[in-house]
Amino acid sequence: MFATHFKSALLRPTARVFAQRNAAAPATQLRSFASISNDKAGILNRPATSNNGEPPSLPGMLRLQTGETFNATSFGAPVTGAPMSGEIVFTTALVGYPESMTDPSYRGQILVFTQPLVGNYGVPAPTKDQFGLLEHFEADGIQVQGIIVNDYATKYSHWNAIESLGQWCARYGVPALTGVDTRAVVTLLRERGSTLAEIRVGDEMVNAEQHPIADPNARNLVAEGSTKVKQTYNKGGDVKVALIDCGAKQNIIRALAKRGAEVVVVPWNHDLVRDPVKYDGVFLSNGPGNPEVASTTALNLRAYMDLPATATTPIFGICMGNQLMGLAAGYKSYKLKYGNRGHNQPALNLVTGKCVITSQNHGYALDDTVDVPGWMPFFRNANDGSNEGIRHVARPWSSVQFHPEAMGGPLDTDYLFDDFLTDVREYKAKKANLNRAAGVSFATLEQDEKALPIGIRVAA
Repeated sequence: MFATHFKSALLRPTARVFAQRNAAAPATQLRSFASISNDKAGILNRPATSNNGEPPSLPGMLRLQTGETFNATSFGAPVTGAPMSGEIVFTTALVGYPESMTDPSYRGQILVFTQPLVGNYGVPAPTKDQFGLLEHFEADGIQVQGIIVNDYATKYSHWNAIESLGQWCARYGVPALTGVDTRAVVTLLRERGSTLAEIRVGDEMVNAEQHPIADPNARNLVAEGSTKVKQTYNKGGDVKVALIDCGAKQNIIRALAKRGAEVVVVPWNHDLVRDPVKYDGVFLSNGPGNPEVASTTALNLRAYMDLPATATTPIFGICMGNQLMGLAAGYKSYKLKYGNRGHNQPALNLVTGKCVITSQNHGYALDDTVDVPGWMPFFRNANDGSNEGIRHVARPWSSVQFHPEAMGGPLDTDYLFDDFLTDVREYKAKKANLNRAAGVSFATLEQDEKALPIGIRVAA
């Protein structure tokens, strides 16, 4: 009743968007500096620590599959041999481009920044923390296909930076365009929805023949971004959590490890039922693309949840993890018109009624308009009414569509990691106590549970 009320209250007609219609934006001169005030340390004049200088400024063009083109200037990798294509999406985040560009959820996508000035604080060094995780990036290397900005700052100013955004893109072979009217691009995407696009660099490529653009969502992007072998972090932690890697951000691993858990990262298609290792909890990570393509993960999770109560553990999922848990439970997924990406998305907790500000990056969502026995919506997006999480009515199984571990913030929902690990520790303690108790048997409970559908089984 409560969830239904908020759902109907939050759904609203799409707001009208007014923006310039000119599809061709003239190339602009690169911004030469970000700031020269209070530069007592001489940061702006120090030599670049990257092995390479700034990449060449070449003519560039952004072409949308729908026909619109935007003239621009290249400041990233001079990929003149062939266009770089992908699904074009936009983010409203004001900061955090190193984290966003290394987020595996952006795999296969061209990222448009709505923040007008990008690159002014450079790119930090790939330093690692006590767990061996990158401190300032979410993965090894840039994950996006390319980036589009309105105004690129070639001179950066930040104590922790070692190279410019352009140098970083060039090192990883990632094209980048500046001088684009990003407001016009976002207007098109808001009105028509996310579409395919390509980045062209160099006079010859800008004027080359156009061809159909391949859709990256048809590929199994989850498999591409997942680990191939087990990896363990914070070995010896008081509880052992299996993290199913669908394209996991490193800060998810860090959020679990710093709370004392041993984190075992396993591939996206890992079969928990047949794994001889016994875990105290299961975590489903974020990841890129269409969840239906990664149905193997959902099927494996369904088989795990279908085990007797004594053989399962608390489960929590984030982003793609929310969608895969939903598929395992019996929900359906669908593609959003243009997705939700940025650091300022409001999500309403349907249990407490509290609204939180969240970081998000997803193009698909769960359809929770149809009830699934034993499950309920957990959070809802306060802007478009889409699902932001689900939870089981009896078991410690839940997931959220947003990112509680957001690097760059906000951290309103960081407590969800504490809640999950509290469930994990209580489960471990309860199981240990029952195993020690003389004459305790789960046989009756297991027999009773086999007669119940998965959605309404009771907790051990």
